[in-house]
Amino acid sequence: GNYPGAARGPRELMADIEKTLSLVAGRHRLNIHASYAITDGETVERDKLAPKHFQAWIDFAKKHGLGIDFNPTLFGHPMVKDGLTLSHPDEKIRRFWIDHCKASRRIAEHIGRELTSPCLCNIWIPDGFKDIPASRIRSRERLKASLDEIYDEKLNSEYIIDSVESKVFGIGVEACTVGSHEFYMNYAAQRGILCLLDNGHFHPTEQVSDKISSMLLFSDRIALHITRGVRWDSDHVIALDDELIAMCRELVSCDALRRAIIGLDFFDGSINRIAAWVIGIRNVQKALLYALLLPHKELAAMQDKGEFTKLLAMTEEFKSYPFSIVWEEFCGRGGCAADEAWLDEVLKYERDVLSKRG
Repeated sequence: GNYPGAARGPRELMADIEKTLSLVAGRHRLNIHASYAITDGETVERDKLAPKHFQAWIDFAKKHGLGIDFNPTLFGHPMVKDGLTLSHPDEKIRRFWIDHCKASRRIAEHIGRELTSPCLCNIWIPDGFKDIPASRIRSRERLKASLDEIYDEKLNSEYIIDSVESKVFGIGVEACTVGSHEFYMNYAAQRGILCLLDNGHFHPTEQVSDKISSMLLFSDRIALHITRGVRWDSDHVIALDDELIAMCRELVSCDALRRAIIGLDFFDGSINRIAAWVIGIRNVQKALLYALLLPHKELAAMQDKGEFTKLLAMTEEFKSYPFSIVWEEFCGRGGCAADEAWLDEVLKYERDVLSKRG
C-alpha cells in the first residue's frame, strides 16, 4: 500500500517504532531484516554485510530495553533468478545467497552477544515453481546442500538460535514450494535447529494451533510467526480471531510460554502503519491474556474424566467472562490506554509528523 507517511530512512523508522512502543504495554523485541542495514550511503552487497551495519539498531535496542531477532533477506534483489535462491541450479547464484546467510548468522550472533539476549536467526526463501516442475527432488537436494554449508559454521548457541521457515505456496510458486513444511520439519530435526511455524503459510484449512503440541514434544523450543492469512495470502494485520486465541491457548495449556519465541509477522501499507502495528500487538497480548486466565488444569481434568458435556459448556461460558479488568491494569502499569484512546495519539502523530514526510 501507499498510505502517506512511510518512513524514508532509519531515523524516521525508529521514531515510528518509539511511538508504537509508547502505545503498548509490556516488553518487546524487534525483528530486523538484513535489508534494514544502515550503511551511511555506502553500497554494500548483501553477501558482504557485517555487524557494523546494524550497530545503530543495537544502540536503539539498548536505549529502549529491546531484544532483536534477525532475518537474512532472500527476496527483492537481482540475484533472485527464476524465483530461486538457495536452490538455484547456477552455483554462482547459490554461492551469493549462501554467503548472505552466513553473514546474517554472524550478525545475529553479534547482536545476541551485544544485547546479552539470544537472537533468533530465521531463514525463509521464496524458491518455487509456478507450474509443475520436472523434478522436485533436485531442487530440494540443492537447498539441503546450501543449508548444510550455512549451518556447518559453528556459532555460539548462547547468542544465536537458528530456525527455518516453511510455506505452502505464494504468487508465482503455486505448483511447488521448495522449502515445504515436510522438508524443513525433517531438516530442523536432523540439524537440531528450530522449525518456525507461520500460521499464514499453510493451507487455509490447516491450523497451526493443532501443530504446536506435536512440535513441543520433539523440540525444546518452538518459534512462531503470528499473522492473519486471508485465503492464499498472509501478513494481514493481526485480528483477535479464533485461530489467534487457539494458538495462545495451546501455548499456555502446554506450559510453553518460556519455550516459545513469538514473532508478529504482518505488514499493511494501505492503512496507517503505526496503527497497524499497535492493533496487531495489542490483539496478541489480549489473546495471551485470555489464555492465561483460563483454568486449563480444570478443563484438562474434565477431558480426562470424559466429562465432555461439562467441558464444552464451561469452555463456551468462559468466552464471555470479563478479562477487561486485568487488561486495564496491565495497560495502566505500562503507561498506555486500555481502550481505543490510543488511536487519538496515532492520528495526532499523523497530523504532526507523518503528513510532513511528503
